[in-house]
Amino acid sequence: MDLLSFARGLLLGFCIAAPVGPIGILCIKRSLSGGWLLGFFSGLGAATADAIYGILAASGFVLLLSRLPADFRFVLHLLAGIFLIYLGSNIFLSRPAEKALPSDTKALSLAFISTFLLTLTNPLTIISFAAMFAGCGSTSSNAASLVLGLWFGSSFWWLALSSITAIFNRKLNNEHLSWINKLSGLLISVFGIFSLALLK
Repeated sequence: MDLLSFARGLLLGFCIAAPVGPIGILCIKRSLSGGWLLGFFSGLGAATADAIYGILAASGFVLLLSRLPADFRFVLHLLAGIFLIYLGSNIFLSRPAEKALPSDTKALSLAFISTFLLTLTNPLTIISFAAMFAGCGSTSSNAASLVLGLWFGSSFWWLALSSITAIFNRKLNNEHLSWINKLSGLLISVFGIFSLALLK
C-alpha cells in the first residue's frame, strides 16, 4: 500500500464529506430520529458512491462521464432535484418520534441506498471528482490506496457526525425535534429547488 496516497485519500474523503449539504442534513436528521447507526449508514451510502467515483476517476472513466451528452446529464440532474424536494417535503411534514427508534436491517439498507443513489446521480459529483483526481496526480499504481483512503476518510466524517448528533439528541425535547424536522426538510427542499434552477 502507498501510505502517502492513502493519507491523501483520507484528507480528500474527509474534505468531500465535511461541507454541510443535503446528505449532511439528512444524516443529522436520521441520527436524531433513528440513532447514530441510521445516520452513519446514511453517510456510508454517500461515502461508497464517492469511492465508486474515485475508482472511475482513477481509471479515467470520470473524464468521459463528465463529457456525457447534455440530455443525459439533464435527466440525472432533474431526478436528483425532484428526489430532494420529495425527501425534504416528507421530512418537513413528519412528526418527531418520542425517542430514537431502533433501526432494523431494512431501515439501514434504505438509508444506505437512498444516499448512495442521491450522490451517484449528482452530475456535480462527476465533474468535481474528475478535477480533484487530476489534481492529486493519481496513477494506476497508487489509485487503490487513494480510493481506499478516500472511503475511510469520508466514512470517518459520517461516523463522527452521526455519533455527535446522537449524543446531542439527549438534550432535545419533542418541540426542538419538531423544529429540526421543519428546518432540515426545508433546507433539503431548497437544495432540490436550487438544483432544478441550475438545469440547462
